[in-house]
Amino acid sequence: MCGISGLVNCGNGEALARMTQVQAHRGPDDSGVWERRFPDGSYIGLGSRRLAILDLSPIGHMPMRNEAGTIWITYNGEIYNFAELRRELEGKGHRFVSHTDTEVILHLYEQEGPDCVKRLNGMFAFAICDLRSGTPALFVARDHFGIKPFYYFHDGERFAFASEIKALLQIPEIEAELDHGSLHQYLTFLWVPDSKTMFRRILKLPAGHYATLRKGELKLTRYWDLTFPPANQTYARSESDLAEEVRERFRSAVEAQMVSDVPIGAFLSAGLDSSSIVAMMSRATKQPVRTYTVTFPSKYRVGETTLDDPEVATRLARHLGCENQRIVVEPDVVDLLPRLVWHMDEPTADPAIITAYLVCREARKQATVLLSGVGGDELFAGYRKHVAHYWAEAYGRVPSFARGMAEAALGALPSMRGTAVKGQLRLAKKMARSASFNPVDRFITNCTYLDGDQKTELYAAGFAASATDPAGQHRAAFERVHEADFLHQMLYLDSKIFMTSLNLTYNDKMSMASSVEVRVPFLDHTLAEFVAWNVPPNMKLKGFLRPTTKHILREAMRDVLPREVLQQPKAGFAAPVDYWLAHDLKEMVDDLLSETQIRKRGLFRPEEVRRFVDEHRSGRRDWSMQIWQFLTLELWMQTFLDGGARKFETELAQIGQVAPA
Repeated sequence: MCGISGLVNCGNGEALARMTQVQAHRGPDDSGVWERRFPDGSYIGLGSRRLAILDLSPIGHMPMRNEAGTIWITYNGEIYNFAELRRELEGKGHRFVSHTDTEVILHLYEQEGPDCVKRLNGMFAFAICDLRSGTPALFVARDHFGIKPFYYFHDGERFAFASEIKALLQIPEIEAELDHGSLHQYLTFLWVPDSKTMFRRILKLPAGHYATLRKGELKLTRYWDLTFPPANQTYARSESDLAEEVRERFRSAVEAQMVSDVPIGAFLSAGLDSSSIVAMMSRATKQPVRTYTVTFPSKYRVGETTLDDPEVATRLARHLGCENQRIVVEPDVVDLLPRLVWHMDEPTADPAIITAYLVCREARKQATVLLSGVGGDELFAGYRKHVAHYWAEAYGRVPSFARGMAEAALGALPSMRGTAVKGQLRLAKKMARSASFNPVDRFITNCTYLDGDQKTELYAAGFAASATDPAGQHRAAFERVHEADFLHQMLYLDSKIFMTSLNLTYNDKMSMASSVEVRVPFLDHTLAEFVAWNVPPNMKLKGFLRPTTKHILREAMRDVLPREVLQQPKAGFAAPVDYWLAHDLKEMVDDLLSETQIRKRGLFRPEEVRRFVDEHRSGRRDWSMQIWQFLTLELWMQTFLDGGARKFETELAQIGQVAPA
């Protein structure tokens, strides 16, 4: 696992060194740069920070070259089928000097060219400089689901890339500028969907894509996509047969991702996904599996149904013979939040970033690799919004006058903050708001936090708000799988947009902030393809009024996990936002979202922002996520637009990790 960086015809060796150094947290074990200036004046440089996982010897140093020195690679990720690929390549005459998967990619590219990515099973983002033709060419790629990040800047002959945006901002030619269209999306969804970022002119290579750069021309190619059968497909296999194969394919994916030369562990929330991973890990090793459970003191948990019960995790770990470390956290969120905004690069208004960071920080004391359950909900239909679609279909058949009365009653209800029904009430209000829409618009609406009218009221009079549809990528994704069952359409959208742009992004950034590698067995692309094409929708979401989510996975794990785990409701990887806004962050909210500060930015109307804060504090409305959104945005602007990032870079320099510019 590493932090990668590179330059083509922009910047210089000093900029490349800074790009590499500012990502030191991604790879504290080694660093390296390679650069070359050609007779025509063109320039290429590659940089790497290494977190050693396989072959810990110095021979795994990057950037790495082939024997002739004509192909160079900088690489971030893990390839789980590298051993079998190596044997195949050795049979074709290739010779290896290390035991790294990096060298396997290098030789596979040498053998097959760009098609090499189709052979890789793992998570990866890499760049290869190919000098064989005499004209330098750059080949870059990102894994199937976008588990690892790849940011880039392209302007004619100039090109730059990195694992993190903060590295790109070390290049003199790249300025930190707000992209207005991306702001429109951020206010809609809490984050910016790929391939845009909140920075103008900085983009993400889409998941499942590679690109070639030659003579300034950048050509993007999609090499993989998750597909689904048509809605009218007949499924012949029995539930028991499918459950058995799902279990075996999942077991194989988990075991493949346990390969490591450093200590390995797993998240354990005692939800179905993390519990399934830990159960399979326990079967694959004779040593007790290290597991980590994060929880908050009881005062944080009032009215929060999304905070897991740590006692379930304790009992499960005992049942499976695992070591379990319960991490009880009471963070100084005022100090921590700005730091995590810097690590995230982009404003990401999901408070789960704090929980993810804290568990990785503590786990790093014992383990360098952690397995995570990310992807289980997207493969097997585990979110409430999947269930909400079918409830809304039934609700739409209720006479309109009755719906009108119900919606008026729901709208009049207070937020019910501090009670166990807060989350259900929020979902009900969203459903009522979107009940009359078609399925696509309803699903998108249920994923939004500020609608068009609310944003119109929010924007300042002089701000040039984007006129583009913030859900344009969502609609395009639905269209790509429009012939599939609608549940599969929702799963596709979640896999391609929600999971990649949000869940996988913050898992990467928060784990790498602590120099921890997180692996996600559910996103073995061969497992995902099997589930997509062979498990019918009614075996993923089973039932009607109270459907069972992830039904086939529960059946697959029925003889493996205790009933307590199989039957408990879903609990998200969340954080106590309400408590923090009312206590720890109250002064920060009043300071950063003050009339003076809002007016200074020129983006929003101060009185409208204050209305959100006042209505939330009075209990009339639940605006917790929207306030968190405004707060995160302001911290991001202070960090990246106002120069606050220098504080964190200086801190790293003082402990010898980063040399300031």
